[in-house]
Amino acid sequence: MTAYVAMLRAVNVAGTGKLAMSDLRAIGEQCGFGAVRTYIASGNLLFTSSEEETEAKDRLQAHVDGRFGRSMPIFVRSAAELAEAAAGNPFDDDKPSRVMAHFIDQPPTQRMIDEARDIAGERIALGPRLLYVSYGEGIGKTRLNLPAVKLGTARNLNSVTRMAALLGSPE
Repeated sequence: MTAYVAMLRAVNVAGTGKLAMSDLRAIGEQCGFGAVRTYIASGNLLFTSSEEETEAKDRLQAHVDGRFGRSMPIFVRSAAELAEAAAGNPFDDDKPSRVMAHFIDQPPTQRMIDEARDIAGERIALGPRLLYVSYGEGIGKTRLNLPAVKLGTARNLNSVTRMAALLGSPE
């Protein structure tokens, strides 16, 4: 049995990506996952499964897409990979709330960083299937244009660290 987190992109408590966390838990249970729970109201589903990551993601993707009637990007990481992401934060000199892990599907490359525009104090680094960005003055003030993360989803390091801890201790 492997512990996973599924992070849904553009899910919130209001607007076009509205999904109640109780509904997300119900979807996880319908998928047959174990130890199903959510973490904060931003589309984070923690669960266990005997399936490989790709199979679990495909199962969840089908249920979520059925709920929304359109494709909703989902990024699945094992407990080990999420713990690696939390421990690998290269910007531990910044507040964890101002460092974002931008999860993407493909392995990150230096070219992704090189394509960034409008950098004004932000720092960017490669991680395991993610890009770290230290926003220094806060994400609300940034003008950073980072094309590589347009189709990804982001969580701050406080959330990444907390979810990694939760995955390490079932229910």
